Amino acid sequence: MNKHSFIALIPARGGSKGLKKKNIFPIHEKPLISWTIESANTSKCIDQTFVSSDDEVILEIASNQGVNCIVRPKDLAEDSSSMESVIIDFIKQINDKAIEFKYLVLLQPTSPLRDRNDIEEACKIFLRLKADSLISVTKTDSSVFKTLTLNKDGFLKAAFKDNFPSMNRQELPTAYKPNGAIYIIDKDLFVNNPTFFQKKTVMYEMDAKRSIDVDSIEDIRIIEEQNLL
Repeated sequence: MNKHSFIALIPARGGSKGLKKKNIFPIHEKPLISWTIESANTSKCIDQTFVSSDDEVILEIASNQGVNCIVRPKDLAEDSSSMESVIIDFIKQINDKAIEFKYLVLLQPTSPLRDRNDIEEACKIFLRLKADSLISVTKTDSSVFKTLTLNKDGFLKAAFKDNFPSMNRQELPTAYKPNGAIYIIDKDLFVNNPTFFQKKTVMYEMDAKRSIDVDSIEDIRIIEEQNLL
């Protein structure tokens, strides 16, 4: 087994609530998922790429692009199915095939603007900082730290620190949010604690424009009209 041994998983179920058949919806006449497959296939740090899906068309597209296919059980392809359960099933199927790897790189097909350079840089950061996990992020409005919520008695309280609501925006910490493009995790740590928020979780920052997470036809129009791909 390669010392670093990164395997990429592209999870792509057939159904979707918003845009119908989203994962195969064309962007510049190419299925959405194909952009992510190409990024993984051309990335120097990825040893093997797998697509997990319950959909025959998606699996055929993946196979034609030269990646490995994992048939996802129907009960893990529902709207309510958690990504953690999908990953655990994937790891089990990979183990059954006696395929060894150390790190899992999760690449969601709804982030077509993430390219091979992003994947390679994220892997480098992950290794350099000796992290347990990595999450790609983009900056978000720091005013989120001013959020208030209710306590059990119905009185307002600060969601974060008591002094944040009264602070000037410039004084607040920089805020980031996951953009869904790249997640990296140590396989063994995930099996024992199935979350991407591990003890040593680092970030890979991407700008807002390239952090578009496709969820509607409008997102696709933005990508095509602005020639972002």
